[in-house]
Amino acid sequence: MIRCIAIDDEPLALKQLAEYIKKTPFLELMGQYDSALQAIEGLANSSVDLMFVDINMPDLSGLDFVRSLEKPPMIIFVTAYSEYAVEGFKVDAVDYLLKPIGYTEFLKSANKARSYFEALHQATSKESTDGEYLYVKVDYKTVRLSLDEIIYIEGMREYVRIHLTTGKSLMPLISLRILEVQLPSNKFMRVHRSYIVNLKKITSIDNYRILFDGKEYIPVGDQYKDVFQNYINSRSLG
Repeated sequence: MIRCIAIDDEPLALKQLAEYIKKTPFLELMGQYDSALQAIEGLANSSVDLMFVDINMPDLSGLDFVRSLEKPPMIIFVTAYSEYAVEGFKVDAVDYLLKPIGYTEFLKSANKARSYFEALHQATSKESTDGEYLYVKVDYKTVRLSLDEIIYIEGMREYVRIHLTTGKSLMPLISLRILEVQLPSNKFMRVHRSYIVNLKKITSIDNYRILFDGKEYIPVGDQYKDVFQNYINSRSLG
């Protein structure tokens, strides 16, 4: 079961979210809150896997609330304003629901969260992710891919583009977030909301731009700079 909470300052919208969660067999409602501040107190008393969060709320917006969390769970944003969609994905939300929300749309988003949740738990239990290869589905076939062939991976919403040392690329139907948990953390690092890099392929770093053989570079996103810099510092001489 995926443990959930719902946060919305509109009573009817909050009631609907709670009913949808209860209706979905693989979701468990742990709490419902009419403000982000109230949710902070709730999170202090229980752990959750997924939050349905309204964006436009008084006192503390859903976006600012999520940004304030040190280790946020999976997030699905809900709002009446479509212009917030891009900002929602910038904080690595699983999905974005536009009000009024029908159960079909809700279930589609919940299934996305379940896919990520299952991938996360498989990654922590499978020894294969600590090995030298993984399997990806591309063009109706499954391809065995050596981890050492990967230079970096670029997120493209529902797809990713895996850039290879051969100069070619693969585009499996999988999200960057799911693939991130399948890769060994001692070899790969998320450095941007749109990029994962093979740490062994880095040739130089220039002002938080990662270069590979001097041909192309990947920017390090602001929220990833501290972790990346700590990694570099731990391996620096002098």
